[in-house]
Amino acid sequence: MDDSKRRGVAVDLWRQAYQCQQGGDLDQAILLYRRSIDTWPTAEAHTFLGWALSFRGHLAEATAECLRAIDIDPEFGNPYNDIGVYLLEQGKLDEAISWLERAKTARRYEPRHFPFLNLGRIYVQQGRWWDALRELREAQRLAPHDPQARKALHAVMARLN
Repeated sequence: MDDSKRRGVAVDLWRQAYQCQQGGDLDQAILLYRRSIDTWPTAEAHTFLGWALSFRGHLAEATAECLRAIDIDPEFGNPYNDIGVYLLEQGKLDEAISWLERAKTARRYEPRHFPFLNLGRIYVQQGRWWDALRELREAQRLAPHDPQARKALHAVMARLN
């Protein structure tokens, strides 16, 4: 099979895996993400495999997958954000900040507002209200219809009033 065909098969497997994950079938999603990677490794498949593994509580494995994704495509922002979230979940707030800052500047990243939202969450936990406000305002600007961003912003604004 030529490279173009292998890439196409890998993308199809990645899409199937994502559908399984969205449908709640993590076991099948993990299997399909791995098949996608075996066919043609992509930053997306490694990142989303990490995301699926994180739902199983395997944060070290999830982080390792994100690092593989970054090796493949350092311009893909999702794995930076995801590593930041995994560190946040472990209470390693200061470590998480640098990963989320990298996600903010990645050239290829959607949804762009997530690292701002996650930084806002960290700054709230640290009591850094003005920093949280700045990040959450940007999250709201980037995703004006996201209820999570709107709710977080309003909570910080209420706290500061």
